[in-house]
Amino acid sequence: MKIVLTGIQGSGKSTQGNLLSKQLNLPYLSTGHIFRLLAKKKTKLGRYIKTVMNSGLLIPDDKTIKIVNDYLSRKEYDRGYILDGFPRTLKQDKKFRNNIDKFILLDIPDKEALWRISHRNDGERDDETVEAVRKRIEEFNHHTKPVIEHYEKLGKLVEVDGTQSINEVNEDILKGLGKQLIKNQVQAWSRKTKSIIAIVGLPGVGKTEAAEYFTKEEKLPVVSFGKIINDYVDEHKLEHTIETHEKLRVEFREKHGMEAMAYLSLDKIKNLLEKNMSIVIDGLYSWEEYKFLRKELPEVKIYLLALFADKKVRYERISNRKYRSGLFGEERDIHELETTNKGNPIAFADFLVKNNFSLQDFHDKLEDVYREIYYS
Repeated sequence: MKIVLTGIQGSGKSTQGNLLSKQLNLPYLSTGHIFRLLAKKKTKLGRYIKTVMNSGLLIPDDKTIKIVNDYLSRKEYDRGYILDGFPRTLKQDKKFRNNIDKFILLDIPDKEALWRISHRNDGERDDETVEAVRKRIEEFNHHTKPVIEHYEKLGKLVEVDGTQSINEVNEDILKGLGKQLIKNQVQAWSRKTKSIIAIVGLPGVGKTEAAEYFTKEEKLPVVSFGKIINDYVDEHKLEHTIETHEKLRVEFREKHGMEAMAYLSLDKIKNLLEKNMSIVIDGLYSWEEYKFLRKELPEVKIYLLALFADKKVRYERISNRKYRSGLFGEERDIHELETTNKGNPIAFADFLVKNNFSLQDFHDKLEDVYREIYYS
């Protein structure tokens, strides 16, 4: 496994690099350490590197690329490594001869980095003056953030909150690598508990979009409770109006109880859970449906994911739909909260995601939710 650790100075890269090296049995290579060793040598290259580092600037790409590639050509790095501080620029990445598996970002605020550096007081590093660190943070934001975005697009980025404790940061990194620490031994991550992500929320919050995200990006099968009524309306050539939908919900519940949609979908849910560790329910309606599923599936963990968007945003989304564009308004909202008893599962939700902004923002939040569920 080939891993890169990145983050601004003071983010904890060397601490985590040394820890991961022992856990994963991979050599740890810090480009900063290499440069500091070279800077101590009384050579032309050593004096040049010392001057550049003390000014807070980056070592030029051409020199950095050659040094790192030479180091990684050694036999000890054949089966993988943990690389700290490289590649820092898109040019370095382009000329890097290795295929990186995971690019780990230890994310901390600039002020936190400055505070950490100022409290080291080890007297060993001339490049850790406040001014030098500030300059290095500026260089990181300018040059390295595009590299981070590049690996995010490749699906190789693991972003970790570096302000946590050392153990918490380490645990999050291992999770991002698909591993876990059991009795001080690192093992491949294996999920033991099956789960259901039940999406709840008022019309227009993005339930269908969330379900599509989980299907496309996380490869999870989806059971749509709302599809039961929609299919019935289409099959019987009825008109999609608020009155028609409310009438059908009442009829279904008079026949099967308030848990009607869960009851009618139970066999499909069970069949999907036999083949999958997690599934998604698009549009759980009532509190009774939630309780029914907990009773029928006691070994399955059910997570309620509530979506929220402002009324104006929701109504505008629905009005722009090509299908069922007239099904919105305060009357429908009140009906869903009171008659279908949707308020309780929203209030009792395990996760609340606000969907007022861009699609990318929404997807990022959903990814965070899924990662938490996956590793819980």
